[in-house]
Amino acid sequence: MSDDSSKVWTVFSLVAGLGGAAIAKKALNSGWKVATGKEPPENPADPDIDLWEAVAWAVVSGTAVALVRMAAMRRAASYYRRSTGQLPPPLRKDNSITG
Repeated sequence: MSDDSSKVWTVFSLVAGLGGAAIAKKALNSGWKVATGKEPPENPADPDIDLWEAVAWAVVSGTAVALVRMAAMRRAASYYRRSTGQLPPPLRKDNSITG
């Protein structure tokens, strides 16, 4: 694994992850407002926020951001493979280990 390909993947995966998270956050905020009629909690740890609302927001936002980030990383890895002919360094299987 070359240092350059590892650095390229690091930057590429960072951009994909951040972009995916930003898109997820925007969609979540809009969806929450439509579903509840309220803005999403700014800080779910605030004791003035109802517990059910804080828990629901944590579950929904955490799950959605993780799923969108995973999808963005998979797309980034696919693009990297199409561009270089191989998977990004952290995703390559180590063929030296036997079963």
